[in-house]
Amino acid sequence: MTQRQAKRVPQPVTALLPALVLALVTSAAWAGWLGWDQHRDVQPDGSVTGPYEAWQVIGLVLTLLAPVYWAASRNHIAGAVVGVTAGLTAASLYDWSDDASGLYGVGVTMIMLGGIAVTTGVSFVIAALQREVPPVVPPAVAAE
Repeated sequence: MTQRQAKRVPQPVTALLPALVLALVTSAAWAGWLGWDQHRDVQPDGSVTGPYEAWQVIGLVLTLLAPVYWAASRNHIAGAVVGVTAGLTAASLYDWSDDASGLYGVGVTMIMLGGIAVTTGVSFVIAALQREVPPVVPPAVAAE
């Protein structure tokens, strides 16, 4: 192995860095969009909704597109998937762990599985769109 090839081999910390950064960014985004709202709304018919509004969840998802794009466009797909999923899972576990019903575990599991599925799909789409497409040479120019 040449010295140039040896420099291309990622060190363990360097390989984990995108996942760690994304986990921290995701946890901060959760805190910013969802962490402050703990109030459930009681409707006139007695039903209870919340604590989050749809705009908060949509804002969180749209905010997370930027760091996922950053990682996936640099071919850190595993870092994007692991980082975002870990950040969402940890934030939801922390946020919901005081639930007396015990159903927070179901919600956290759904967040984890949804995070894996959606982040994987979005990351692969971004990575595929980032690939360099070779220029198409018109047949007339190629024949000359």
